[in-house]
Amino acid sequence: MQKNTDKNELLLQIMREFSKNDIAVAFSGGVDSSLLLKIACSFAGISGKKVYAITMQTRLHPAGEIADARKICEEIGACHIVITVDELLEAGILNNPTDRCYLCKKHLFVKMLEKAASLGISTVIEGTNEDDLHVYRPGIRALRELNIESPLARAGMTKQDVRNLAKEYGLSAASRPSTPCLATRFPYGTALSYEDMARVEKGEAWLKNLGFYNVRLRIHGQIARIETDKAAFPALLEQAEEITAYLKDLGYDYITLDLEGFRSGSMDIHIPKPD
Repeated sequence: MQKNTDKNELLLQIMREFSKNDIAVAFSGGVDSSLLLKIACSFAGISGKKVYAITMQTRLHPAGEIADARKICEEIGACHIVITVDELLEAGILNNPTDRCYLCKKHLFVKMLEKAASLGISTVIEGTNEDDLHVYRPGIRALRELNIESPLARAGMTKQDVRNLAKEYGLSAASRPSTPCLATRFPYGTALSYEDMARVEKGEAWLKNLGFYNVRLRIHGQIARIETDKAAFPALLEQAEEITAYLKDLGYDYITLDLEGFRSGSMDIHIPKPD
């Protein structure tokens, strides 16, 4: 297994090469893209090249992410560009197909490449990491088709490696939980609507305010299935009455706790994993 120090050095080597020219970072405000942006800006300070953080403003992600992304860009000192998109209408994902992530990524990164080209930039980098290569991530195919660069994956950096290095750099995003697209809360083949996703966003935000770090509401019709870390089960059960009442007020008839606990990609259980 490659040592963390070796991975870190390889990542810096890769980023040093990219930073010899102006580059754009696909920037969500999460820990992966924050680390890339920090490193890119550090090298740009030496090379004199420009770094642009491009954030896609989309209703498929929690609304607060734009504010978080803007804050991190201010911390790092990066030029921030926001592009507004409407994937449900533009990317062909209204019925939540199994290749939703591919269709969505293709749509978003085509827009991003167009913006980068208008700035005279030919290289766009993004935050896919090593762990993403071993689970169902159809969006990676779109990245490869469009020649989007993934430095973390190239360096073999796992999510934990990324968090460790981000912490060393003092990034506020280092301990931030992942916040994937809200469409992941619904089974494939389910008609998606912004209203339904807004309910999920509201419910998850409320649960996080109660102190739950990793939490997802997976929606199956009128059933809201709560996923959270197993260590948080006692706290959740202590507040079960309050939680049930709140989620029922949002419109769900049945509130359940998933005994397997929080796990990324739980809607992908019938999708074959990549080799």
